[in-house]
Amino acid sequence: MSHHLDSPIARQDPRLDITDLYVFRGERGTVFVTNHSHSLAGDHVLRGLHPEGTYEFKIDLNGDAVEDLAYRFTFGDRDERGTQAYQVRRLAGPEAREASAAGTLIAQGRTGETVEFDGGGRAWVGEAGDPFWIEPDVLHAVGKAFQEGTTIDLSGWNPAEAKNAFAGHTVYSIVLEIADEELLPAAGSDRTVGVWGLASLATDAGGRRPINRAGLPMIHPLFTQLNEDLGDKLNTNRPAEDMEIHGDTVTTMVAGVVRAYGTAEDPEAYAWAVVSKIFPNVLPYTIGTSAFFGFAGWNGRSLTDNAPDVMFSFAGDTPVTIGITGRSVTAEPTRTFPYVPPTP
Repeated sequence: MSHHLDSPIARQDPRLDITDLYVFRGERGTVFVTNHSHSLAGDHVLRGLHPEGTYEFKIDLNGDAVEDLAYRFTFGDRDERGTQAYQVRRLAGPEAREASAAGTLIAQGRTGETVEFDGGGRAWVGEAGDPFWIEPDVLHAVGKAFQEGTTIDLSGWNPAEAKNAFAGHTVYSIVLEIADEELLPAAGSDRTVGVWGLASLATDAGGRRPINRAGLPMIHPLFTQLNEDLGDKLNTNRPAEDMEIHGDTVTTMVAGVVRAYGTAEDPEAYAWAVVSKIFPNVLPYTIGTSAFFGFAGWNGRSLTDNAPDVMFSFAGDTPVTIGITGRSVTAEPTRTFPYVPPTP
């Protein structure tokens, strides 16, 4: 799982769980997508987006892993048809970092409908097919290896029987496309930004509690499957604090696997190189370019990138494949807005 139901606090209400973050080139500009409320959670839980939650795309414009721009979605209650009203607000500068800041209202609409707003932007929120794919046996073997400091034991796994655990499942997607004319002037001369998603919940005291944070894919499957306390902690701090708070812990986990494989003369040095690339946990993207998350580099993430093979192999310093491809999803993404796969 890329980020699906990744920690106890996220599983308490899957509407606030971020299953995946994608950033890629769209028809008009840069597309930001987060997926939530996975059907894997079961029929007994509420679906849709939490009416007391906030869902944000956070954007760092200068490389310090601190947000300079944010787009915040808030939702009303579900009506008898299952749709929800929502608003989108833009927050810039210090406001982007403040949970209580009002920002500027730029769009409002209802789930299932495309909303156009000034500047050429548009938004869509609704139920969609899950574009992510994962093989559960490989997933669990990877999590165990990084927890115990061993090689990845796939001795009982038959690649010919590999299956996608998410085939036929759905999510609720938040899709935001920001036109180049809006984003390029803010991005600076190199046009590179850092992006993460954040879901928060209102508290009784009047503040907001961070519930789920997503940047690079596969961080939680690698390091928190068997360490749920780490899973919760990774969701609650700011990206700029990742290295200081979690760097030593994750370096130790990576070094254990690399040492077991014997693929690096200095496992700790390799592990530190890995951690220095994944922390701060922010997805880099150069505005106006084709997105790819692969072995050659990371530039955003398209809806069809094979993130598990990339991240498992990178972190373990050994080739790892889950044995399936994007063809295993029930429905494929589209090339037109809102881009996400239709429901099965």
